[in-house]
Amino acid sequence: MMKLARFRGAALMLTGSLLAAAALAQNAPQSPAPSNLDIPANPQFFGDADPSVRKATALVNNEIITGTDIDHRMALVLMANQGRQISPQDMQRLRAQTLRNLVDESLQIQAAQAAEIEVKDADINRYYERYAASMQQTGEQMSRYLAANGSSAASVKRQIKAEIAWTRLQGREIEPFVNVSEDEVRAIIDRLNASKGQTEYSVSEIYLPATPQTEAQVQEQANALAAQIAQGAASFEVAANRLSQASTAARGGDLGWVKADQLPAELTEAVRSLPVGQISRPIKVAGGYSIIRVSDSRQVLTSDPRDATLSLLQLSLAFPAGTTRDQASGKVAQLAQATQSMGGCGGAAAAAQRLGAELVSNDTTRVRDLPPALQDMILKLDIGQATTPFGSVEDGVRVLVLCGRDDPEQAATPSFDQVYAQLNEQRVNLRAQRYLRDLRRDAVVEYR
Repeated sequence: MMKLARFRGAALMLTGSLLAAAALAQNAPQSPAPSNLDIPANPQFFGDADPSVRKATALVNNEIITGTDIDHRMALVLMANQGRQISPQDMQRLRAQTLRNLVDESLQIQAAQAAEIEVKDADINRYYERYAASMQQTGEQMSRYLAANGSSAASVKRQIKAEIAWTRLQGREIEPFVNVSEDEVRAIIDRLNASKGQTEYSVSEIYLPATPQTEAQVQEQANALAAQIAQGAASFEVAANRLSQASTAARGGDLGWVKADQLPAELTEAVRSLPVGQISRPIKVAGGYSIIRVSDSRQVLTSDPRDATLSLLQLSLAFPAGTTRDQASGKVAQLAQATQSMGGCGGAAAAAQRLGAELVSNDTTRVRDLPPALQDMILKLDIGQATTPFGSVEDGVRVLVLCGRDDPEQAATPSFDQVYAQLNEQRVNLRAQRYLRDLRRDAVVEYR
């Protein structure tokens, strides 16, 4: 169980672009076509409207991507997303996205080879061993685990090769030509100092346009959508990606960190009043309706208790399939009583043994990374105290015991070098995206 949890975390880092596709599992909505293309609003197709990108294999400048390559990468993504039900339609979209990512990897490797940048097998194997070690496995153990779950070490190593090649190519072809001036850096530092103490919010949006003729219909649709998201029946990111007509749709609606007064006046109060993790009711704005989610908040250049790092013990109870809530309630009550009277973390092992509970420790959890309801509870605990039991009969009931807390240091204005590095990285990433776009445009890609 622990190995699987560690695998999910490492796979999330290793396959970021694919996991974003798995989370969304949808294509971005179509933006209005540029006027100079003169594309009709309701195009009529001659032949199959399903593009060849859905096909199983591809030739990328004469380098083949096989169906097996796609299967192995899909398995890696699905391992990292276990527990999430994906419909056949979404699986087809995810498979298409997987193929697109494999095409990009081929282009990145080929571009590095054209620039005479060599990625040796020893470099790839060393990275792979570190990847396995991060999950407390050897490379050989990791390879067996991947094979047992329908993936392969070769699939992971191919992605590692592309990442190393692309990083080295950027270091040679992009980074030396990115310029950041001292004036730009100092201007950012001055703005940060001027904003010290002000609250920023991590905000996402879904924008549904409406005309006077469609306003009632769109409002009804927005109300139904907001209810589905609030009840957990729909994902905010998927809904934003599919339905939102804002420019943020392709990012799952993410607006990034903003101050409330930077938003339209109709949204300002909603953002300030929403609890973290909650969504708003549909709000009438110019041209339509917006649904807003506040994912987080912070004060500029001010230390936040939620940035504290916790040392936690988790006691969890699993129940046989078919157990009802009433049947489990007695055992849950014993768990609550035991964790409150066991004398803190030192008595956790004995309490877990008596209850038949699984005991897991973690010394690197930030308060901010916990669900909002648990954040509030944890911040009120003293060392050795435990949370109220939480979870479900189906997925297990858990209790967290606080064993230690390292509070964050007093926030300070970032240094000149830190701001410079961040601004430089942003510009390198932007140029790298353009570089990859040009590689796609110039490539000869055949789908078969």
